[in-house]
Amino acid sequence: MEGGTAALADYELLELILFRPIPRRDVKPLAKQLIARFGSFADVINADPVLLREEGCSDNVVQEMKIVQAAALRLSQSVVLNRPVLSGWAALLDYLQAAMAHAKTEQFRILFLDHKNVLIADEAQQAGTVDHTPVYPREVMKRAMNLSASSLILVHNHPSGDPAPSRADIEMTRQIIEAGRPLKVAVHDHVVIGRGKTASFRQLGLI
Repeated sequence: MEGGTAALADYELLELILFRPIPRRDVKPLAKQLIARFGSFADVINADPVLLREEGCSDNVVQEMKIVQAAALRLSQSVVLNRPVLSGWAALLDYLQAAMAHAKTEQFRILFLDHKNVLIADEAQQAGTVDHTPVYPREVMKRAMNLSASSLILVHNHPSGDPAPSRADIEMTRQIIEAGRPLKVAVHDHVVIGRGKTASFRQLGLI
């Protein structure tokens, strides 16, 4: 492959994945069909298995794609875990995009940091509906105390794709900040993940 995999079109990269579960068959038509249906290589890999099967993908094909998805997520996570996250912000956002941007329901996760801002834990706290996730500040702080965390980065996704914070997001963040004050647990930021876009409460002046 002259130029490496970076030179491949999305459908060509998808073909390489399809070759293994579908040997001795031209997989280009299926690859192009999937790109046309879902939009991009990343969208195909992150697609719901039910929707993939509707496009003619066998169980073996779906399994192969989910293995690629899990491997990509594990790789991006390894870049940020146990490292100072504030000095590697771009890598952190890449990981969060991979982990959450394609979810169909809202998910809330917390990045727990030590006193040197090293990421010591990344935990999904809640999963909700398409536009709401219940979050309980007291439980957030209880977990922070259990981990001896000094600070937090809050993260949730907007399945709509628009990362603009809602009034409920702002109020929930305020409650968590207030819950952390007497415990000396700071909230560095609250990041909202959209499709290919993010919003930072700190950059928006909301923290």
